[in-house]
Amino acid sequence: MTPARPVFFVSDHTGITAEIIGKSLLSQFPDEAFAPASLPFIDSMEKANIAAQQIREAWKTTSLKPFVYSTLTDPGARAALDACGALVMDIYGHFLGMMVGEIGYPPEPLRGRFHGMGDNSDYHRRINAVNFALAADDGLSTEKYERADLILVGVSRSGKTPTSLYMAMQYGLSVANYPLTPENFEQPGLPRVLLPYVKKLHGLTLLPERLASIRSERRPNSSYAALETCKRELSLAEKMMNDAGVPIVNSSHRSVEEIASLIKQTLKS
Repeated sequence: MTPARPVFFVSDHTGITAEIIGKSLLSQFPDEAFAPASLPFIDSMEKANIAAQQIREAWKTTSLKPFVYSTLTDPGARAALDACGALVMDIYGHFLGMMVGEIGYPPEPLRGRFHGMGDNSDYHRRINAVNFALAADDGLSTEKYERADLILVGVSRSGKTPTSLYMAMQYGLSVANYPLTPENFEQPGLPRVLLPYVKKLHGLTLLPERLASIRSERRPNSSYAALETCKRELSLAEKMMNDAGVPIVNSSHRSVEEIASLIKQTLKS
């Protein structure tokens, strides 16, 4: 059996940028097997040398040249990584070189500048948004809906909570979410508590088979997870939201990041 190719995401901070770019590129080769590993906070020459050695050992073990996605900013650390002989994709170095050629002077490297706290007002806005999402999760604290930037609606396990939290952390938006339950379908129209906020509503739906699979992980062999139950609830929920003019995003084959981005595009700035 052919081993998976080692892949390393190396950064002197969290490594989020390296992972996002690296995984996006790796996804273009679905038939290849990769073994990803993150090496964050490589913020000294000692750590850079250890990381380079770890990469060399992975190459020796698998006999496959590792892919390395790097956002290191220190020139010495970047040189140590280059010396390991792997296929090092120096994300910052590549683009910074292009920018220097245009701007005309070298950058001032500062580890973690992009992901640092930076603007304190933005930091506190995101923290407050996360607290709001937690307080207004799953139909709680409906009295807070007046303060919400948007309210996600959908049946149980359609992805409302992770999307709410992601939008709070990434965009600083105050997002509530409300579950549509079988009781809601006994009366026509949207639940009464949502009527004053129709313009803030965004719906989430998904394929019945996908919903049944997700629910089965939580309550296996239950009527809650039965495919027929999922089909009925989704059909009623979609009709309810369509009748009220609520925009709907299908989350079946989308990541939380994709769902959040699609919804954000529809919001008025």
